[in-house]
Order: sequence, then C-alpha cells, then structure tokens
Amino acid sequence: MNVTERLRTVEILGVYNIKGGVGKTTTAVNLAYRSAADGWRTLLWDLDPQGAATYVLRRKQKIKGGLKDLARGETSTADLITPTDYPNLDLLPSDFSYRRMEERFVDKRNPAKQLLKLMRPLHRTYACLIMDCAPGISVVAENVLHAADALVVPLTPSPLSARTLRQLLDFLDRTQWSDLKLLPFFSMIDRRRNLHKETAERLRAEFPVILDTEVPYGAAFEQVAVRRAPVEVFSPKGDAAQVYRALWEEIDRRLDNALLEISRQLP
Repeated sequence: MNVTERLRTVEILGVYNIKGGVGKTTTAVNLAYRSAADGWRTLLWDLDPQGAATYVLRRKQKIKGGLKDLARGETSTADLITPTDYPNLDLLPSDFSYRRMEERFVDKRNPAKQLLKLMRPLHRTYACLIMDCAPGISVVAENVLHAADALVVPLTPSPLSARTLRQLLDFLDRTQWSDLKLLPFFSMIDRRRNLHKETAERLRAEFPVILDTEVPYGAAFEQVAVRRAPVEVFSPKGDAAQVYRALWEEIDRRLDNALLEISRQLP
C-alpha cells in the first residue's frame, strides 16, 4: 500500500456551516451515499441533535446510553453504529443528548479533541467518515475542525452566507488551522435570480477556493427529506443525482491533490 492509499483510509469530512438552513444534511447524506456507491466503506455520523440525517436514512434517533456513556468511555462509537439500507454505508445515529455535547466536552482535559478521540476506533474499519454537523461556532465545532481532514461548506449565494464564510475563514486564520482543507460550494443556487448570480460571481472572485460544482435550487433536493432517501435512490438518472456525483468527484480530486502534497513531504 502506498502513502496516498494509506492516508485515504482515514479520510474525515465535516459538512459544516456557521449558518443553518443551507443544505448541510442533504449534502451529507448524498455525499455519504456516493462515497459508499464508489466502493468506499463509509460512515455518516449525525452530530446534530435534531437528527435530520438519521431521519432521512430511516433509523431511530437514539443511541444506547446516550452521550453520557459515550463521553465517559463506557460505550464505544463502534458499538453504536447501525447499517443503512445501502451497501457500504453505515450510520452513527443522532441522539437528543447531543444537545449537551458542549458541556460534556468542556469538562475534559482536551475539550477540543474529544471527537477525534471517539473516532479512533473507527479508522481501521472505514475509508471515509462524514460528519453532519450542527450550525454555529462552539466547542463542538472546534472538535469538528480538529477531527476533520476537510470541511465541506454548503453556501447559499446570499449576503448572510457570504458573511458566515468570511467569519469561518477568519476563525480558521486566527486559530491557525493551516492543515484543514476548506471546500465551500454554492448550494440552493438559482442563477435566474440576479442576487444569486451577482453574489456568486462576487464570492468566486473573492474566494477562489469555492468549488466549481453548484447545487441548484430544485424540487428533487427537497424530496430527499420527503422520500427519506438519497437522490440517486429515487431519481438515479435525474439532474440532481448528476450534480451530487459531480460534487463528490470534485471533492475527491481536491482531497487526492492534498494527500499527494502530504505524501511528498513525508520521509
């Protein structure tokens, strides 16, 4: 096994934005499905206490012992995983106790590294770990930054979303997270609207890191929560399925390039 292949087996993605309502769960579910469909053993961890990803994947929003046992080490993350209806895709469900995750982590010796610690038993099993994260800047968000190799950031083309992207970039700069790959992309974009089009063009000029692939606003994306399935399951030949395939391929290319740069620096 070469260096790039070895590093590929511990790839961790956080689907995150400071702002809510930007399509994080839809993104996380569809990217996890695409990763699994490509043959990678994939785990989606639903970290949001609202449990939307757990709902979409038709599993119960409940983990045995709750966050209390997990944080104490009395329960392992590996013991809480449940298979989904799709090959290669497993789920670590949400639990309502996750609403207290911050206070559980704050009491620990290294509060910002607790998620990373909980993920260690999973590295030998999964090629890709995807976290569906709650919005906001918090100790939990810092845990995601420590644990992830890359942040996938759904970004609606609006002034408020632009502001939150700048806040996130400023935060990463202040905390010197130089090894974290940032992968923002436009979500729910309607290029027929002047505001969307102008905002997207302005942000692309300001932030070249924004991915080329755009997820347009459309009914098929809303149907993910209605049908409780990834778009490729209920509309495999539709435009929405093609978009998520393209998004995953672009993310994968960006990550492969990052891993190649890391491999060149290793002895």
